[in-house]
Amino acid sequence: MANETKTLAEYATSVRTRDLPGPVIERAKDCIADTIAAIAFGAHLPWSRMIVGYASRTGGSGRSRLLGPGGAALAAPAAAFANGALSHAFEMDNLTWPNTGVHPGATMFVPALAVAQERGIGGRELIAAFVAGAETMIRIGRATKHNNEGRGFHAPGTTGPFGGAIAVGRLLKFDAEKMTNAIGIAGSLACGLLEFARSGTGAMVKRLHMGRAAESGVLAANLAADGFTGPHTVLEGPFGFLKVYCGEYDVEALTRGLGEEYASLRIMLKRFPVHITSHTSVQAVEDLRIEHKYKSEDVASIHVAGNPKMATINNIPSPADLMMAQYSLPFCVALAHYKNARDPRSFSAASFNNPAIRSLAQRVTITVSDEAKHGHTLASTVTVTLKDGRALTRRVADFKGTPESPLDRAEMREKFLLLTSHCDNKAMERLFERIQNLEDEKTLDWMKVTAAVKARRSVSNRPAKSRSRQRA
Repeated sequence: MANETKTLAEYATSVRTRDLPGPVIERAKDCIADTIAAIAFGAHLPWSRMIVGYASRTGGSGRSRLLGPGGAALAAPAAAFANGALSHAFEMDNLTWPNTGVHPGATMFVPALAVAQERGIGGRELIAAFVAGAETMIRIGRATKHNNEGRGFHAPGTTGPFGGAIAVGRLLKFDAEKMTNAIGIAGSLACGLLEFARSGTGAMVKRLHMGRAAESGVLAANLAADGFTGPHTVLEGPFGFLKVYCGEYDVEALTRGLGEEYASLRIMLKRFPVHITSHTSVQAVEDLRIEHKYKSEDVASIHVAGNPKMATINNIPSPADLMMAQYSLPFCVALAHYKNARDPRSFSAASFNNPAIRSLAQRVTITVSDEAKHGHTLASTVTVTLKDGRALTRRVADFKGTPESPLDRAEMREKFLLLTSHCDNKAMERLFERIQNLEDEKTLDWMKVTAAVKARRSVSNRPAKSRSRQRA
């Protein structure tokens, strides 16, 4: 063993905003804005209201803001828990490409923000904490080779506590010893099972995994701050995270390129509110519909050639609820024929129960492509067969939001305002603009989501008879 856990801890304590390249800072700010927008949209959903209710009942009062519209100020662990779950409430939060089983915004940014707001820490330190957490957590994800999910664990629930603990530890100015302990404690807080995907029931827990990871980051760092210890070989040891959760892994990936290449630049923002495995297929459907201008009712069947996960875990022709529908590749490509797949409001109960969409989802077949048999790829080739016999084919390997095709400032703003369109529009515009200059902010209490102002009734509340006399 080469003390990889300690090496990551030492690196995390050394990160300074002033030393970071501009593109890394920009990616951090994009991820922050993207996460806040995802929380704002997801807060109204039934499963989110349950999470918010629990956090509000048990979280006491504090300075850490719940980021739903008009959200309360709670103690940091409760705010991190709720915001983490709400980030992932509707499959809109960010992740990385190549996929590492890491969701930086939901599991690492929200605990850092909760503690920064609690302690009165500013934007420059938040950016440093974000990058410290991302650079280490993404490398932990790379080291798993995604085999934690192969064993049935939901990867971000297992990697998230590490990133959260490191980001919070950076805010609390840990030395290498305390940071190593925080990472060691986080290893015992990793959790999250994929059984919801196999059973077709209970998909609410998928959201819970992010909330628990974020909360665990706050817990691990706070315990380490008080002198609580954790194993210093928690990642690489014989009973450490990689061996227990993954079996097959790449321990050298934990420190490969550390301090030389920025894994943060591999953070990917979603274009559609669907599982990442569906993105290229949905993009292919958009492209085919624009090019050939066929009608939805003209489709006889759809075939997708993609990676093994598309053909197995995400191959759910008859999802049992709306949450599983977003996880279902057949449902997503079917919905993309009838609705605007970029707007999360398209994934409604009405769409879920739409007979035409459900029927088309049943006529989607998925196989593993030749290119996916020889390497990990998100590419998919979609063939839409029309009732007149024509077969329309499109291969898509990339989409806007990936590291190779990042959203520009205007596209980021458009997505942010789309997801927060139910909030106070002017306040959301101001919030987005302030995030663009985050490093200049001395405190972060302004980082909250403002509810839309309800229109006041223009008529008097007096009885109708009195109003009649007044008009007369």
